[in-house]
Amino acid sequence: MSLAPQALGAVADPRSSVEADNIGSYGNRVLHTLHDPNVTFEEYLHYASVSRAEESELPPAKGPFGNVWRSIFLGKKSKTLEGNPADGSVVNTIEQSPGEKGAREMGEKDTKASDEVNNSFMAPASAVTEEEWKDASRAARTATWGAVFYLITTDILGPFSVPWAFTQLGYGPGIALYTVFGGLAVYTGWQLWKVFIGLDSDRYPLKNYGDMAFRVYGPWARYVCNVLQNFQFFLNVALLIMTYGISIRQLSRLRLCFIVCLIVFTIAGFLLGQIRSLQRFGYVANLAVWLNLLVIFFTMGVVAHSPPNYVAAQQTYGIPPNQPIQHTAGSPAGLTFLDNINGLMQAVFSYGGATLFCELMAEMRKPKDFWKGLVCAEMLIYVCYMLFGLFVYSYQGQYAANPAFQGIDPQSWQDVGNALGVISALIAACMYGNIGIKVLYANVGQELFHGPRLETRKGRFIWTALVPVYWIAAFVIAASVPQISNFSSLVGAACIMQFTYTFPPLLMIGYNTQRDAILPEETFDPVTGRLNRIDGGIKRWLRGYRRRWLQNTWDLVFFLGSCATAVLGIYASVVLLNDGYQHNKGQNVVAFNCVSPVG
Repeated sequence: MSLAPQALGAVADPRSSVEADNIGSYGNRVLHTLHDPNVTFEEYLHYASVSRAEESELPPAKGPFGNVWRSIFLGKKSKTLEGNPADGSVVNTIEQSPGEKGAREMGEKDTKASDEVNNSFMAPASAVTEEEWKDASRAARTATWGAVFYLITTDILGPFSVPWAFTQLGYGPGIALYTVFGGLAVYTGWQLWKVFIGLDSDRYPLKNYGDMAFRVYGPWARYVCNVLQNFQFFLNVALLIMTYGISIRQLSRLRLCFIVCLIVFTIAGFLLGQIRSLQRFGYVANLAVWLNLLVIFFTMGVVAHSPPNYVAAQQTYGIPPNQPIQHTAGSPAGLTFLDNINGLMQAVFSYGGATLFCELMAEMRKPKDFWKGLVCAEMLIYVCYMLFGLFVYSYQGQYAANPAFQGIDPQSWQDVGNALGVISALIAACMYGNIGIKVLYANVGQELFHGPRLETRKGRFIWTALVPVYWIAAFVIAASVPQISNFSSLVGAACIMQFTYTFPPLLMIGYNTQRDAILPEETFDPVTGRLNRIDGGIKRWLRGYRRRWLQNTWDLVFFLGSCATAVLGIYASVVLLNDGYQHNKGQNVVAFNCVSPVG
């Protein structure tokens, strides 16, 4: 598991986008327009091709990273959006709605052009011409592939579980599995990119993973993605409460009751979580990234010059202290197949982050360049995982902990890691909770019960009530299941596996099949919106599937293999969670216990 808080996946850096802030902010008419089932697949393809052609004519940005370094190091704000008007030319022709402004570019918050984007989405359809809509939509797209490289790296990178995964797999299987899953993560990222550039347009912009599923398979697919994504956010919050509740207890030198430590983190979380806008997390999120890098570096330095934390290893995993450091080339002796699967799920968790890719592409000036940032980021992440994981495992062997900085000695350095980790985790947990509540409210409160937007007076009251309920529910889960490794494996198998490895090949099959089923004589008229189709149903899907039968069959096998791996991972983590309570292996694995499972 990548327990660097920002690396749990699926949370965009608030400095690059306020798209998450728009969740729960769109009016019901806009929600219907963005998810209109009457818009055909061919119409999406047509306008996507128009947008890609227009983007290819845009002048190049000022280097691949644009103004990203200024935002990363200094948090500076740029006064205009590069290549877009900043004089209010768009907003003057579009009806504005108060309280619905936001910035779109890396560190370029509170600018006029991006205010116009949000306002245009809220305007009545009759008030916005097609050209105005296009200009407003394009004003949001200013990120370069260099900025995407930075955001993917900071979102996914988190090697603190890798050494423990090697204790479950050994050198050979561990290196092989992290290599294979890293390569497959690049492949599925490429698939999401292909689907995105084929269906996204200025007229019908893609905003998130659920929107992509909607355009390929319909409303049911969007609901599945949104429900599972919200479930992942919720479990991430619970996991952070559990992990860094242990950190607080270690900081207290075991004097505070474990439940009290969880309560402290939870109260801090839902107080900070009352902030509705993710933009306000921008500077502290930047700080969190550098704090985690600092933890990585000093953890490697400490393990190279100090013995493992034998007390924590004995209390957490039941390993006798002061034994010779052991390493294995293959699977370690004494471990079951389910233990190996548990280690495998840590690799799945480590590469989780694909839920964010669509949001990143939606912010790009030229989405066709996304693959450059993806490949560079995944290569860097893989090298970091191998370097950190092998380094710590080589020094600590079977005593490597999850997360790694909670298994180091002396206590003073452990305190430093825990203190920095708690700060970063609190920021990350609030971001997960923020987006999770907004997704839940948008899909249940607004779509089913036609609730008010969160900017309204009633919406603010609803937000104030939902935040503590959400955090209390996460606290109950964290206190009930105090097993970090097994619980993170469950999250990886049930949620992250689907967005990173299961859904992309399925989306690719649906996209290729529908696109290749279009015959030369079938036409779409953009003027009238009329579509001429020869046939439909299963015959059409079979014709489209046969066009790329080899690629589609490979993706189908990949999809089924991912499903089987996910089921196996869920089964293994549930069995090991149960064994943790039944056999306890020297651990303090008791629900709502005053003693933490880690010393």
